[in-house]
Amino acid sequence: MKRSRTFLPILKETPAEAKIVSHQLMLRAGLIRQTSSGIYAWLPLGLRVLKRIEQIVREEMNRAGAIEMLMPTIQSADLWRESGRYDDYGKEMLRITDRHDRDLLYGPTNEEMITDIFKGFVKSYKDLPKNLYHIQWKFRDEIRPRFGVMRGREFLMKDAYSFDLDEAGARASYNRMFLAYLNAFARMGLKAVPMRADTGPIGGDLSHEFIILAETGESAVFCHADLVDMPPPGLDLDFDADLQLLVDQRTALYAATDEMHDEAEFAHIPADKQLSARGIEVGHIFYFGEKYSKAMNAAVVGPDGAERFVHMGSYGVGISRLLGGIIEASHDDNGIIWPQSVAPFDVGLMGLNIDKPGVAEACEDLYAKLQAAGLEVFFDDTGERPGSKFATCDLIGLPWRVVVGPKGLDKGVVELKCRKTGEVEELTPEAALKKLIQTRATI
Repeated sequence: MKRSRTFLPILKETPAEAKIVSHQLMLRAGLIRQTSSGIYAWLPLGLRVLKRIEQIVREEMNRAGAIEMLMPTIQSADLWRESGRYDDYGKEMLRITDRHDRDLLYGPTNEEMITDIFKGFVKSYKDLPKNLYHIQWKFRDEIRPRFGVMRGREFLMKDAYSFDLDEAGARASYNRMFLAYLNAFARMGLKAVPMRADTGPIGGDLSHEFIILAETGESAVFCHADLVDMPPPGLDLDFDADLQLLVDQRTALYAATDEMHDEAEFAHIPADKQLSARGIEVGHIFYFGEKYSKAMNAAVVGPDGAERFVHMGSYGVGISRLLGGIIEASHDDNGIIWPQSVAPFDVGLMGLNIDKPGVAEACEDLYAKLQAAGLEVFFDDTGERPGSKFATCDLIGLPWRVVVGPKGLDKGVVELKCRKTGEVEELTPEAALKKLIQTRATI
């Protein structure tokens, strides 16, 4: 993408309403624009990151055996009355009446709708287990939306729903999602710690939040320090195997959000392993058994010929919220530092003194070769000063920067800089191209 042809509204000053780093940088870097309280338009750069995060989550859900579908944003209030949650949910639910005086709502979550869809088609235990997911916009009318996309009213979410014959099967489904989440977050460059959590309005008796540590986190969190550095399960994980041991390894160590914290239990951890910090929730999973299947009569015929209510779980990832979380975990004074797996572009190509002989031609040649190699390139082909170009590249957080200028071309080299480490190298264009291809292949 050439900068001269894109839409990138960079702000030089930090907007006064932005109180945390991620909100400040998302506005300054032209990722989002607020349209009303807690609601944002996703500008081209922000949308590119959103789509990359979405794709990682999609790939890990598919790898774990979940099946993608798409449910509407508007739901019938009758479904929620059937489950008993319509009156209980509170003012966070946006209730709507259509022209025929039918009660509708803008979905804050989808347990009722997916249960209704499931029970209309699945009648036998032979069709289980099933895990259905979608990636869809939600709305919750937060009383005080703040911190940008971290606590907005409209947000993009991946929510999955598992259906099993019994508790043992449901817990196996829960374990698959538990480990798939760890792989997904690791691919985004995050260390997410699973912590036991309150089930809240979803209900149930088993729940974990996935927390990334950040000074601006909304919750106090407490855990065994070894959990932070525990590696993800790995992309070669066999999801058809018994995964209980892998889950047990991660849940045996103490980890809890402030709502579930037990000070006495935490005190049993060796002092040098006690970690208390602030954290940001980026995922939440629940097992709630027959809570919705009983209320909505979602039953299948079991192997003995008798009808049984299915056991269910739900599994959410805040796709749009993750942008804020990643920025909180990865930034410096100059701007965002995107992990390459989610960056809007893999490399920023900067042409200096682009009107000088040979510079534009060298840039266009390298631009074409980088694109042909499958790299996403942000080519700053404008006539702005070098300092301004560099500041923009740092602000928007591109993992690599390639500088092409007349002085370097006289020596037959370009400058390659790594955003994360600050390391700068002078390489031939061919060597720079080779290194960038190699780094892209590793993510």
